[in-house]
Amino acid sequence: MAGKGKECANAGCEYFGQHYLAYGVLKYSLPQSTYGLDVLAFIGWQHEYEHQQLVEIQRKLNQGGVEINESNVGKLYRQFLALLGGTIAHTQKKLAATAIEHGGLIWAIDALQPEGHGTLLYVLYEVLSGIAVCAIQLAQGQTQQLIEWLQPYKKLPYKVLATLSDGESAIIAAMNSSWPDAPHQRCQAHFLSNLTEAVLPLDTKLRQKLRADLDGLPKVPEYSERPQDPSQKQQQDSTPFFQEFPIYHETQS
Repeated sequence: MAGKGKECANAGCEYFGQHYLAYGVLKYSLPQSTYGLDVLAFIGWQHEYEHQQLVEIQRKLNQGGVEINESNVGKLYRQFLALLGGTIAHTQKKLAATAIEHGGLIWAIDALQPEGHGTLLYVLYEVLSGIAVCAIQLAQGQTQQLIEWLQPYKKLPYKVLATLSDGESAIIAAMNSSWPDAPHQRCQAHFLSNLTEAVLPLDTKLRQKLRADLDGLPKVPEYSERPQDPSQKQQQDSTPFFQEFPIYHETQS
């Protein structure tokens, strides 16, 4: 990652000579670092969960086109730990404030596929605060693996009001095992999304039929009101109402 600063060169501008930094790059990398946050996350994951040594991680990064030496891998790993520590403290503070405000927490798990295929990324987040707490990457979700993953959060001293999931059986079983007293509900967004899968083809077919039927109707003729002579309009306005309609009398033959 690299950011290029600019300096105002317009002599007529009140900010002439002022230097502007490329702050947008800070969204993707740490200050004074040329490696993106994705590289930090990769190093942290490989070392913590795949138990890879720093030199092994360096080889993987080099194979993926990221030029880096073993020393810098160690430096980025220490930065990863610092970021993780700050995130944990922020998360704990946010969870405590949410529990006080609402009387408890609502846990939710969603299974994602960032690459569209392959391993699943299971994300645990708290619904009321909207904060993502942790994630785990699994080739296939197994109930026991998810239960072990949830153990640290089961021990938190907060009441669990409810649990939420996308409907995957392994997730539901793990959440019911971890928080048996909390009612479980399927995520409304996933539920409605599943409903639209069946409704959308019928809706599309109906719209196509309506469009075909309406296109066969004759066009509505354009109406233009002709200006009337004022005297004629006055005469029409003064005509008694009953004279506008003929009166029919029943006659006997």
